[in-house]
Amino acid sequence: MSTAAAGLADFGTRSLLTHAMMAVTLLSGFAIGLTIQSQLGLVSFVALLNFTAGAWVCQSIHSLGNTAREDEYDGVIAELKRYVE
Repeated sequence: MSTAAAGLADFGTRSLLTHAMMAVTLLSGFAIGLTIQSQLGLVSFVALLNFTAGAWVCQSIHSLGNTAREDEYDGVIAELKRYVE
C-alpha cells in the first residue's frame, strides 16, 4: 500500500480532507454569490451550497459509522490538534 493510500485509510485524515473541501466550496460559493451579479452567480452559489450541505451530511453519517467501531477518532478538532502538536 502506498503512503498516500495508507494516509487516506486513516479516518482522521479523510475527515480533515472532507472538512477542508467543505470549507473551500462554502467560501467559494459565498464569494461567487457576492461578486457575480447575474443568474450565473445565484445558480453557482446554490450549487456550491448544496454540495457543501451534502458533503456535511455524508461526513456526519460516515463519522457515526466510524464511532460505532470505537476507533481512536475524537472529531476534527482533535485531529487538527494532533497534526499541530
